[in-house]
Amino acid sequence: MRLIFMGTPDFAVPALEALIDAGHEIVCVYTQPPRPAGRGHREQPSPVHVFARENGIEIRHPAGLKEAGVQTEFTALNADAAVVAAYGLILPKAVLDAPRLGCINIHASLLPRWRGAAPIQRAILAGDTETGVTIMQMDEGLDTGPMLITEAVPIGPDTTASDIHDRLAEIGGRLVVNILSGELPAAVPQQEDGATYASKLDRGEGRIDWTEDAAALDRKVRALNPWPGVWCEIDGERLRVLGAAPVAGSESPGVVIASPLTIACGSGALRLDRVQRAGKSAMAAEDYVRGNPVAPGQSLQ
Repeated sequence: MRLIFMGTPDFAVPALEALIDAGHEIVCVYTQPPRPAGRGHREQPSPVHVFARENGIEIRHPAGLKEAGVQTEFTALNADAAVVAAYGLILPKAVLDAPRLGCINIHASLLPRWRGAAPIQRAILAGDTETGVTIMQMDEGLDTGPMLITEAVPIGPDTTASDIHDRLAEIGGRLVVNILSGELPAAVPQQEDGATYASKLDRGEGRIDWTEDAAALDRKVRALNPWPGVWCEIDGERLRVLGAAPVAGSESPGVVIASPLTIACGSGALRLDRVQRAGKSAMAAEDYVRGNPVAPGQSLQ
């Protein structure tokens, strides 16, 4: 088919690659404009931008899609369909209606659960036992369009957001190639019953509140790394928590109850396994306390 691809982060790249490998003609890639990043705050193109450039595909990165001129250029591409994966911009009706088969979205949840910006992280934070990918026909709502196909994956007690991200990215590419290989399957309307919203992640969510139960904090560590990251303070220094596990234990929340770093929570305790000081490399908790002694009875913030 003659396709437009619309995506921005790493999650979208496997789908674009799969469509190319399947022999579809990608007439244009739409992605978010380059953003300042890194210590030098230099403008960096998105992962989709970089991949498209390496494959010689035309790239457009408008700041928005509401302008008549932008919509006219989109329509003029005369595409059979647009495939959308974590693009990051709202698609107006004129854009949704322009391709012959409309716009098809790859969404990283089992809709209608976790519509919105951060479905992978919200599923882990909520303690869901499964998530997945939904391929849907887009409408003007926020992830409310009828569903074309879904595939579920389990969320285990050790599953991280990175694990799920990579697996769902691969599944999304495979599923969208499958449905574009022939006639589109019949779309099934979403049920509003059970719909939830995956709000955008905020930096403030990463701070540990030791009054929460240990299982919830374990889910936070698994869900919010690498961004925005999970952290606490020891002696006024921020310590990032990269790996942890809930264990038995009881004491006032925030008190270290065992070496090297097992801390009492509102219920149970959290054993910190892998940590990182600001500006330093990640290390095991044992290595951290070797150079920064933390004694049982000490309180963390």
